[in-house]
Amino acid sequence: MSILDFFLFIAIIAIWGTLVVNLILTIAGYTWYLRHVPKPDPKLPEEVPFVSILVPAHNEEIVIVKTVLALLSFDYPQDKYEVIVINDNSSDHSAQKLARLQQEFTTQRLKVINTDKKTGGKGKSNALNIGFKQAKGSIISVYDADNTPEKAALRLLVAELLRNDRLAAVIGKFRTRNKNASLLTRFINIETLSFQWMAQAGRRQLFHLCTIPGTNYVIRRSAVEKVGGWDTKALAEDTEISFRLYEMGYQIGFQPRAVTWEQEPQTLDVWFHQRTRWVKGNIYVVVKNAHLLFQKRGRPIRFDLVYFLSIYFLLMTSLILSDSVFVLSVAGIVHSDLQGFSNTLWLFAVLMFVVSTFVTITTERGEMTLSNLLLIIFMYLVYSQMWLAVALYGMVGYIREQVFHKQAKWYKTKRYR
Repeated sequence: MSILDFFLFIAIIAIWGTLVVNLILTIAGYTWYLRHVPKPDPKLPEEVPFVSILVPAHNEEIVIVKTVLALLSFDYPQDKYEVIVINDNSSDHSAQKLARLQQEFTTQRLKVINTDKKTGGKGKSNALNIGFKQAKGSIISVYDADNTPEKAALRLLVAELLRNDRLAAVIGKFRTRNKNASLLTRFINIETLSFQWMAQAGRRQLFHLCTIPGTNYVIRRSAVEKVGGWDTKALAEDTEISFRLYEMGYQIGFQPRAVTWEQEPQTLDVWFHQRTRWVKGNIYVVVKNAHLLFQKRGRPIRFDLVYFLSIYFLLMTSLILSDSVFVLSVAGIVHSDLQGFSNTLWLFAVLMFVVSTFVTITTERGEMTLSNLLLIIFMYLVYSQMWLAVALYGMVGYIREQVFHKQAKWYKTKRYR
């Protein structure tokens, strides 16, 4: 076996290993979903806790009014929650629109914190910490500024949290509000259903492990205080605080009936910047917690650490090598005795990806269509390769920031009317 064939063989094993793990997570998630469908909604106790909803918002004038109105319309007892919008160093008309909302509703339930260059403009974690200092609730909830949660979302999240004292937080499900805006948003809609919330369900089923998604969740105030708030250096503040909660012995629950609808990137440049931020943020979390791999207190997050390490380092390298050999062999520049074997496995990989992804979207009404089936096939050939470019660019960006000691910059995701 030549050196090229040896490395190609390792790459094939790595790619297929990741596919098999994702397939197992999908099957487990689907099983978990089927088990929980018949269960009734969790019920609130007679005496409900006060909840503070934090909404970090930087230049969100396009979406902030709709979001605040949705948050003020929860079916949770109206005198038992407040909405705190952290208008974080915005240069648009967010402050004026929020002020008009306060005048219109004349309610103490809506609070607005306007920060400037000195106190704000340092990313989502900093904004959350600012809002947390003024929050009254024993339970904290977080929503992104582009979200339109369903009326029952907060009630279901809090009720689920109160069922188990070991839970520090409970996460809900998020859906794509603008899924029909472009081909890209249709990709994202399928990605959200298959590789985000269904994978959450699978990890919950197999490892009692969930990761806070950054929006549509509740967390106990005592837990936030114990972990010291949100890490201001973390671009993926949701993953980072999730790891610290597990490290301290807490658990995170999942209530998929608590649904929020969010606006996703409609153009490639906006998507690329957002996903790059995710990659750099997750790499930061993995590097920060890598020492826990072989420590007892790191046991609850060991699967996620290995999974992220595999995705961002081993899988990415393997995909680059496999794709390069395929292109070069077609061009007649190189020859590998394993290329035929690799191509056969590649076809099986496509089939496995398409079938498993299509099965997961059948859980949602209106998604089991022929157009979505064809879209999933196209998604493997195009969208998956786009993610490879994002992962590579994000990793290089993270390394460059560490070498030159640069602070990671928070990229503001563009909103659409």
